[in-house]
Amino acid sequence: MPKKTIPDKLFFKIGEVSEITETEPYVLRYWETEFSPLLPAKNKSGQRIYKKSDIEMIQKIKHLLYEEGFTIAGAKKRLAEELHASFDQRRSKREEIRDRLEGLRGGLRGILTLMGETDTKSSPGGT
Repeated sequence: MPKKTIPDKLFFKIGEVSEITETEPYVLRYWETEFSPLLPAKNKSGQRIYKKSDIEMIQKIKHLLYEEGFTIAGAKKRLAEELHASFDQRRSKREEIRDRLEGLRGGLRGILTLMGETDTKSSPGGT
């Protein structure tokens, strides 16, 4: 079952999401009660407003349930594992970036120290 391309827009109504994902609106509403990562916002009149990330989550849920044969409980567990792994990867990446920045900071401090030594040697009265 090939995924339909998600149009390039910010928000989608439930009818549009239903058409894009080929999933009935009542199924989408039910999945909202079962899968906590799927939580579309609502506008002033109470209509569900989905983002592209919500549609991607629906496609993932649909794939797990209909193509891989997971139960709802199994799909919830798999999504939780994927979200946890994603969180761990982001945390690891942040730590790597922080370490690089600390190394750069140390290098820059070294350069400033050398420049300070050069300034005192070349300034009048420095020797």
